[in-house]
Amino acid sequence: MTTRQTALVVGAAGGIGGELARQLRDAGWEVRGLARSLEQPVQTRDGIVWIRGDAMRPDDVAKAAEGCAVIVHAVNPPGYKRWAELVLPMLDSTIAAAKREGATVVLPGTVYNYGPDAFPILKENSPQRPLTRKGAIRVEMEARLRAHAAGGGRALIVRSGDFFGPKAGNNWFSQGLIQPGKIARRIQNPAMPGIGHQWSYLPDVASNIVALLARRESLEPFATFHLGGYWDADGTQIAQAIRRALQKHGVNAKVDAFPWWLIRLIAPFNATLREVMEMRYLWRKPVRMDNGKLLGVLGRERVTPLDEAVEATLKGLGCLPD
Repeated sequence: MTTRQTALVVGAAGGIGGELARQLRDAGWEVRGLARSLEQPVQTRDGIVWIRGDAMRPDDVAKAAEGCAVIVHAVNPPGYKRWAELVLPMLDSTIAAAKREGATVVLPGTVYNYGPDAFPILKENSPQRPLTRKGAIRVEMEARLRAHAAGGGRALIVRSGDFFGPKAGNNWFSQGLIQPGKIARRIQNPAMPGIGHQWSYLPDVASNIVALLARRESLEPFATFHLGGYWDADGTQIAQAIRRALQKHGVNAKVDAFPWWLIRLIAPFNATLREVMEMRYLWRKPVRMDNGKLLGVLGRERVTPLDEAVEATLKGLGCLPD
């Protein structure tokens, strides 16, 4: 197995993929990013070698992964369309390349794997019996990585709550509570009063993954970790942090309830909103991540102070006055 500190990030143009690519680079790794839309086959930008390729084509992933010790799988189908059809073949491309190179596969995990029978505290060994189609696919992704590890490979899954960050656009923070590119006068909170919810700041997620990768040889072949992130105990703290950040910049914003009733009316005619409604159960019961295993390995979890993280996110999304 190669020992060179070279990593391929499949999906490096996205939120978590881009953050991991930058932090691996800053930690001294040679980083390659696979992207579909490059004008040139290979180009170097900001210290990252970008390679044109498609995760649906195993040969593209295999070629980009030559000599890599780590492959980060953080890719989604273009525009999140045909998700159920394309996600598993994309992962198969990564696993095939990892087998060839002896590389560790990194998968950023989600809470979609779990149904209410696992709530309110999620541990790495909690039962995975999801309620949704997307959750079932996530369970199958992890099953394929477990089988890869059982066959002599290595896989690392790091699971976080709902994430947010300055360069992350496809999440509840930026598509539910606020709107990117607009100064928020109204914050829509999807949480039910008194119901706790788990959040994670994307730069923190990446930082903790990089720290775990530095110890990857000492981890079990199929290693899973949960991040603690921010526990919003009553479902109001993230919305209030947004409000405080806006007030700091002279903007008074009102916190309202997210219009679930409207989503329910429109959902039968819109596939994306149907998926939003399917995930509502994650907002109706407290769902908290137990990070005890992570602390046992790293000693601490990097967690940026909440107000600092929220303000940086709003600035990055263009939601604060210039």
